[in-house]
Amino acid sequence: MTAAGSEGEGGGGNGGAPRVRAAKPDDYAAVAGLLAGAGLPTAGLSPSLTDFVVAAAGDNLVGAVGLEVYGAAALLRSAVVADQARGRGVGAALVDRLLEHARARGVRQVYLLTTTAEDWFPRFGFTRIARQAVPAALHASAEFRGACPDSATVMQATLA
Repeated sequence: MTAAGSEGEGGGGNGGAPRVRAAKPDDYAAVAGLLAGAGLPTAGLSPSLTDFVVAAAGDNLVGAVGLEVYGAAALLRSAVVADQARGRGVGAALVDRLLEHARARGVRQVYLLTTTAEDWFPRFGFTRIARQAVPAALHASAEFRGACPDSATVMQATLA
């Protein structure tokens, strides 16, 4: 799930632009801490962080976002930017990089659940859809099984 401001844009807090890179298993504790600090669910978060990207400012992670891939469809999850890094483009850089990764994986449809960022994601091509329009395979994710409330907005983007 995604929450207000957590997907928002951000910088490194130290004046330099954070570096966006593929996540590593060693990043798990920091990513889980960012999510917990933002009130976002960690249920279903794989310790391997496969299909995640992170933003690093020096030795500190200041943002993350990931995919759960289900064939040609995927769930964008766990979009988060640390408070001190917001407002500088980190969120946008993370999502851009993740969508590039999704295309490279052969994903054609990306879905997400959000309680507060429905006005932020349209810049990436996401539009609101009915929960029932989400492919059945994605309903197996922890986010659809209860980590996100039923009231969460569901959004979808088609990748070219």
